[in-house]
Amino acid sequence: MHARIILYDMKRIKFKNFKSSALIISVLLIVAGCGQEKPNKETSNAKAEKLAEVQVVYPISDQPSYALELPGELKPYEEVMLYPKVKGFVKKIMVDRGSRVTKGQLLALLEAPEISQQYLSAKSVENKFYEDYLYSRQSFERLKKAAARAGAVAEIELDKARSKFRSDSSAYASVKANTRASGQLQQYLRITAPFDGIITAKNVSVGALVGDNTNIELFSIAQTNHLRLTIAIPEKHAQSLGKNTKVIFTVSDYPGKEFQSTLSRKSDFIQQGSRSVTAEFDVLNTKNVLAGGEYAQVKLKMRREYPTLWLPVSSIVHAQSGIFVVTVDNNLLKRVIVATGIRKGDLQEVFGELQEEDQVVKIGSEELIEGNKIIIK
Repeated sequence: MHARIILYDMKRIKFKNFKSSALIISVLLIVAGCGQEKPNKETSNAKAEKLAEVQVVYPISDQPSYALELPGELKPYEEVMLYPKVKGFVKKIMVDRGSRVTKGQLLALLEAPEISQQYLSAKSVENKFYEDYLYSRQSFERLKKAAARAGAVAEIELDKARSKFRSDSSAYASVKANTRASGQLQQYLRITAPFDGIITAKNVSVGALVGDNTNIELFSIAQTNHLRLTIAIPEKHAQSLGKNTKVIFTVSDYPGKEFQSTLSRKSDFIQQGSRSVTAEFDVLNTKNVLAGGEYAQVKLKMRREYPTLWLPVSSIVHAQSGIFVVTVDNNLLKRVIVATGIRKGDLQEVFGELQEEDQVVKIGSEELIEGNKIIIK
């Protein structure tokens, strides 16, 4: 503005000589330069003082319940393969695949003549030792009664009778135990059901030689009126599995029909291969609606055992250097490394060096450099 006024006045001035003209022009340039220096300085200061503005939020401490959907498998509560304990031929089979049986029911008979002969031999030996035992007992009792009269029986004779009686008694007990063992082998020729269930496999026919080193499985039996629903719970959800956790599940055999159960047991050990904890839910199947062995789609209602911190998903930055959030302390930015848990809607569970009173940038970004000064909106 100063330069324009001076230039306007110059139109009225008549220069008398060249020196005076040069002097005036120099003065005009200096004045013009001084007039432009002040606005440049003010502009640079304004740029220097302009800081980034961010919005902040506070972490929320909460203990919400959430739904989790996982695949599961229905297994028999008990399942066993039956092998013969003794060697023999299959004499008779009373059941087949699909037969429903009760505990103690006879499934098959084996035939082993040598076992029967061994039992008869053991029984004969037992009878002999029993007779010896009876004779020794009677002799000792008679001598003992006679020894009641002074001088009737020598003391050494009474001791010999007592020793003979004790020896025969021990021998009889020994052979009696052998006879029982031989008789038990005969019981092994009868294959019975260990519990109520269904025959899932039959692998032999009448006349087959089984036992000893043949490794032939006679039957497979499964308990289906009581089932186990097994689910692999991922490691990050394992701590949300409480003793009262309930499930609702469906199977493809009954579309639209829902079944329910409550947690019965869990392994409390993280499997190294799957990084999961195995949970079991008992399912009563008294009407045999479920066949057992089905795959199930399971919905679990989970909840942490303790409150945790939650932040908006937009606050969490996933970078090559790791996962972090940006906090504000005295208008200075600071990065805090966190680990993420479960997500519920727009909120994400976080674990790290955070407190409820910390100010966290609502929209995190890698462009927010640690140590920079900012303004909170």
